[in-house]
Amino acid sequence: MNDAQLTIYEKPTCTTCKKTVALLKENGVEFEAVNYFIDELSEAKIAELLDKMGISPRELLRPKDPLYKELGLKDSDHTDLQLIELLAEHPGLIQRPIAEKGGKAVLCRPLDRVLEIL
Repeated sequence: MNDAQLTIYEKPTCTTCKKTVALLKENGVEFEAVNYFIDELSEAKIAELLDKMGISPRELLRPKDPLYKELGLKDSDHTDLQLIELLAEHPGLIQRPIAEKGGKAVLCRPLDRVLEIL
């Protein structure tokens, strides 16, 4: 059994984040919530989460954020490293919430994906 702490990286005002947290509480799951707009994620932490999720930085981009369009990220030729730098500098560009437990992490979209790592 994996006794690692479950961590949810979230924005507390985000609807999907609220629903994910509610799902965990309803199921009696203990977790640590990290508001990554206050406790910003470093480039190294973002790279670690991407590795644990098995996705590219481009897949973590949040197209609904106004900066996504402003920076022309849809068809950009940014490198993975450049995208990680942008994600660290502008947390609004990060899809959310992200659940991390031990050596695994999932992007909780849809929110019930959090159950995959429990």
